[in-house]
Amino acid sequence: MDITYKRSPEELDELWIEFKSTGDKGAKDDLLLHYGYLVRWIVRRMMPKYNNYNEYDDLVSSGMIGLIDAVNKFELKHEVKFETYAVTRVRGEILDYMRAQDWASPSLRKKISAINSAYEVYESKNPDGPVDQQVADSLGMTVENVHKVLNQTHMFNLINFEDALGTANPEAEIKSRDEKSPEDELLEKEKRAVLVQVIDELPEKERTVITLYYYEGLLLKEIADILSVTESRISQIHSKVLAKMRAKLSHVV
Repeated sequence: MDITYKRSPEELDELWIEFKSTGDKGAKDDLLLHYGYLVRWIVRRMMPKYNNYNEYDDLVSSGMIGLIDAVNKFELKHEVKFETYAVTRVRGEILDYMRAQDWASPSLRKKISAINSAYEVYESKNPDGPVDQQVADSLGMTVENVHKVLNQTHMFNLINFEDALGTANPEAEIKSRDEKSPEDELLEKEKRAVLVQVIDELPEKERTVITLYYYEGLLLKEIADILSVTESRISQIHSKVLAKMRAKLSHVV
């Protein structure tokens, strides 16, 4: 069970001042305990968590490394909230961990292709019904193993999408608009335009998933409950859209 250690704004201000002025370890530990919820929230959003999949603790551990780094490097003079600065650093550390796991091995690529093809076949026959068991049976797999592969598919596409966006630099995130070069501004504008276009062209169900995830801040499991489908199905839809977005972004120089 996750334990949350919440501090009041006044207590947080005192802890930041004490840590940054004296380097007090106790103050730093208290800050890490308070902001630990950020790591758990980011992991739950980045990784669909199935009961049979135990990467959650490893991802939280890697995220905590990012949080520690953020606490150490954050300067009180920054004109952004610490949460804004820390989220980017934590996500970057988790993505680095994911990259090191070689999610896109040849065997995984083969499984991804087979599962996606099977879903396309059975969903064309039964667009609104559950097809996980049919997909698993057709491939000689268990539903549990199909879910594990879908989870890895999500991670693989998420990594590639984030790489295409180039959004893993916390120092860049805290730059003011005036500090960014005209070239940076133009590139960001082009990327936003591409993403908007891709989202507008999505089928209704895919657009709903992206809207609920990115604009409403829901977890994949919560979206699955709303749409009355399995979490693995939402993971697949989300992963597919990420792949589409990455393909479009790859043409933006």
